[in-house]
Amino acid sequence: MRAHAARRRLQKGDVLFTYGSEPDALFCVDSGQLRVSTTAQNGREAVLSMLEPGQWFGEVSLFVDAPRIYDTRAVADSELLVVPATTFHALVDEQPRFLIEFTRLVCRRYRLALGWIDETILQPFPVRLARRLLWADHAHTLSSPDEKDAVLRLSQEDLSHMLGVSRQSVNRQLKTWESQGMLRLDYGRVTLCDRAALRLLANNDDAAGAGGN
Repeated sequence: MRAHAARRRLQKGDVLFTYGSEPDALFCVDSGQLRVSTTAQNGREAVLSMLEPGQWFGEVSLFVDAPRIYDTRAVADSELLVVPATTFHALVDEQPRFLIEFTRLVCRRYRLALGWIDETILQPFPVRLARRLLWADHAHTLSSPDEKDAVLRLSQEDLSHMLGVSRQSVNRQLKTWESQGMLRLDYGRVTLCDRAALRLLANNDDAAGAGGN
């Protein structure tokens, strides 16, 4: 796919595509970061994902030939690989191994979506927040494997939109964990300092006692 891709640069704040856009290409983040979100009729935004370098996206709308169902915006200066829809379909038709790999990619995202639904409905807020931080850490580690500490470009507002809670609740919980040495907060960033402690919280429903709601 990379061999057939053109490059496109986005500045921080630039929109790549919006809800309802026609599926004209497959994309991969080569550098920077993009936010995937959707907006309700009342104007409330839900952040679905943060895309890190190495992540491909936009394939589902290409497969079903349907408009995009979310918005994407650069949260930092970014460079993308862009594979036109006609090229994508030709490659998939001619080389079945590409179809198999994209099927696996879609299935992994489907599992993540089911897990997200489970968290939203069943899990206490601190457990959901710990899992969201670890998920972001995993995506960041895949793109930057040599970094010892994961400096995540995640604002507290983004986290609140991801989890459907107030920014104040996110701030309270993060401040509690910062005082316990589990992470460090900077403007628009979270650095994970104790992944093991976060994993214990993420895997233990009783961790809800760690504050927040």
